[in-house]
Amino acid sequence: MSKFSDKRWIALIVLCLGSLMIVLDTTIVNVALPSIRDDLGFTESTLAWVVNAYMLTFGGFLLLGGRLGDLFGHRKLFLMGIVLFTLASLGCGIASTQTMLIVGRAIQGFGGAIVAAVALSLVMNLFTESGERAKAMGVYGFVNSGGGTLGVLLGGVLTNWLSWNWIFLVNLPLGILVTLLGLKLLPGHKDNGASRNLDIAGAVTITSAMLLAVYSIVNGNTVGWDSVQTLGGLAGALAILIVFIAIELKVKAPLMPLGLFKLRSMVTADLIAMLWSAAMFSWFFLSALYLQLVLGYTPLFVGLAFLPCNVIMAILSLGMSAKLVTRFGIRPTLIAGLTLITSGLGLFILAPLDGTFVANVMPSMILFGLGGGIAFNPLLLAAMNDVKPSESGLASGVINTSFMMGGALGLAVLASLASARTSSLLADGTEQLEALLGGYHAAFFVGTLFGVLAIVLAMTLKKSKN
Repeated sequence: MSKFSDKRWIALIVLCLGSLMIVLDTTIVNVALPSIRDDLGFTESTLAWVVNAYMLTFGGFLLLGGRLGDLFGHRKLFLMGIVLFTLASLGCGIASTQTMLIVGRAIQGFGGAIVAAVALSLVMNLFTESGERAKAMGVYGFVNSGGGTLGVLLGGVLTNWLSWNWIFLVNLPLGILVTLLGLKLLPGHKDNGASRNLDIAGAVTITSAMLLAVYSIVNGNTVGWDSVQTLGGLAGALAILIVFIAIELKVKAPLMPLGLFKLRSMVTADLIAMLWSAAMFSWFFLSALYLQLVLGYTPLFVGLAFLPCNVIMAILSLGMSAKLVTRFGIRPTLIAGLTLITSGLGLFILAPLDGTFVANVMPSMILFGLGGGIAFNPLLLAAMNDVKPSESGLASGVINTSFMMGGALGLAVLASLASARTSSLLADGTEQLEALLGGYHAAFFVGTLFGVLAIVLAMTLKKSKN
């Protein structure tokens, strides 16, 4: 036992590297989209599926992946997910057709869902003492909250200096390293009391509901939010979800024990995660567009602009966040982090046409870095603290699903809002750039409201020191 304990922190690094691969691929592709479009002949509408295919399978299979980890072993599922993701990355990197790339992205999302669903459970099981767990979660939280903005930087560098193919091929050595180290360092499966019976009907219905919901959300901008396809898809997903709940109430070994949602802290944390993710995705995506389309930054400079956010987030996440949780507790630390994030987003409501990096961009980056570095750790602790070990994979899948669904829905809604506002301003005779900026301002305003609501929910969490 002591020998394993000495390896726990190295095992944590392995888990973080695996998670980093997944998080990076949610954003690294954004900067490279124009190059991918030109090289493979995508249209504006079909190009969106380079992103949407990943989000669809990632969001659709998170809950199933988490439960499979509980039943058959988190280590086994983690390594399977990493191998699948790495092979899919190779397929994307050598893709010569649109279909090959989109299929590769969908498989990436499936592998990524498995990894994301069980990695948090492995961290929680490796570190059971409250002080050590807070430190470990700080490191893990940094990777997950900072990986998105790091993806923009890396995407800009690789696309500018090499080619878009390398945003996928860069995963190969990392995936091989994580697999080899994971086989040696990650703990094997122990019987945690969970039933070995897989609820097939529950698995089919919840995965179908998730896939249909995410598909309807990510495709809403293309076909219209008030279209029969979008509204029908969301209604269908809701109907399937009701069937799933009815199944879970009757089966002896449910895929998702509904009693899990009696844990108020977990449910509250999941709602906060959805709102935070909606606000964060809107800030990240729209601020990158503001830098490129309004201020005229190159892809590389857009990536470099996010560097202050990453650096500050790293400094806080790798120690300071854990100390704040230990000193003040989960709730105050989370509220402080969310307040900083919301303030950073709110600053972009005032972003001008002739803005400069130092005056109009850096302050928001600093606030987001401070807030993200502080808030991610206590949010994960709030979601997982009261969960039984036998259900940790499921709870991990739920919190990750909340992030994914919040991000997908928030980005789709706010991007649609920005587009509608821009079109309205153009129709009124406003100049192109000014109308574009007006659309961004409207989206930033609503995103800030999401952040405010997340703060209000955080205030309802029970007091806790760990």
